[in-house]
Amino acid sequence: MQRRRLAQWLTCTALACAAPFSSAQQWPNGNVRVIVPFAPASTPDLVARVVSERLGARLGATIVVENKGGAAGNLGTDALVKATPDGQTIGVGIAGPLGVNALLFKKLPFDPARDIQLVTIAATQPAVLVVSNKLGANSTAELLALMKKNTGRYSFSSLGAGSVSHLAMETLSSRVGADLVHVPYAGSGAAVTALISGDVDMAVLPAGAVMPHVKTGKIKALAVASAKRSSLLPDLPTLAEDGIADIQADAWIGFIVPAKTPAAIATRLQTELVQILAEPATKEKLRLAYMEPVGNTPAEFRNVLAADVARWKPVIEKNNITLD
Repeated sequence: MQRRRLAQWLTCTALACAAPFSSAQQWPNGNVRVIVPFAPASTPDLVARVVSERLGARLGATIVVENKGGAAGNLGTDALVKATPDGQTIGVGIAGPLGVNALLFKKLPFDPARDIQLVTIAATQPAVLVVSNKLGANSTAELLALMKKNTGRYSFSSLGAGSVSHLAMETLSSRVGADLVHVPYAGSGAAVTALISGDVDMAVLPAGAVMPHVKTGKIKALAVASAKRSSLLPDLPTLAEDGIADIQADAWIGFIVPAKTPAAIATRLQTELVQILAEPATKEKLRLAYMEPVGNTPAEFRNVLAADVARWKPVIEKNNITLD
């Protein structure tokens, strides 16, 4: 009797162990969707397409990238959350819809902590403090002096109310003790165009959006809003070096899946993504867009997200920033 029970227990245990392995081996089953909650040509879209090309080849599957922009990334993220959790739908996420938006909206259509499973951060991009040529500031020190002398006179563009680009500039103005006029735009293209034309005076925006225009002399880059100098922009000092500490506005992009996606599938996806991000060709494509590959664990991803939420929460509360 005891032998029979032991045999049954061993059989059940073997089946339980084999089930996740089997589901991972059978995945994918047909086309895989990658939902990008932002517009085509955005940074998250670029990362999705660079990585998806290699992921499809490695999995032997067709990867279809779908752009579902709107509501500060909530629309596409909600579509990901409501997808069948079978590994056939993957999402791309940034700090906003994965955490910060919960501080900006009274109610979200999903619970980021409950409904989303983090897989890995794919890439990160330094944010750059840039100014219009019309402003006449050639360094952070000169910019800060102008802001203090003419408080309330200058404006800044952002990628939208509540975006990291908005929150970073609110933090900067608070540290300096000067008021700035916020002019939100629906995307980096419009925000940079406003800088070039002189319609706004400054901004903190992703490097990929501004550095091509810095190189052609249309706008000026003064510093990076990062914890340390970027290997992509080694000649630019950090804001901390210029006397403004703890403004970190790096733009990272991660991959996510619905919360109930089988662990074996999520683990295999994370392994595949990390290996893709380590490939020289992938690294080069990302670096050309001023992005550095990451490829970390879900736990490390969670820590980065938690740090971002903790960083921006007091800024949002102090400035009473809401999106509904």
